[in-house]
Amino acid sequence: MQEEQLENEIKSLIAEIIEKKPEDITPDAKFFEDLGVDSMMALEIMAAIEKKYKIAIPEEKLTQLTTLRETVRVAKEYLSAGG
Repeated sequence: MQEEQLENEIKSLIAEIIEKKPEDITPDAKFFEDLGVDSMMALEIMAAIEKKYKIAIPEEKLTQLTTLRETVRVAKEYLSAGG
């Protein structure tokens, strides 16, 4: 899967969960400080990514999901590892 496609899909998932427009979510916008994400939303984002891509992301990785760029990086790490 192309990185741009992955980024756009994850951005759409995040936008839906946090109820923002996808264009509001820039690669480096901080989820908590800039976008108002709370810990429950962060868990929802991780669960949605796991479900969509059929991967398992360890819960300790949750702290790394701070921006779209970092979230895509973590997702790619587990996609390339085969889940």
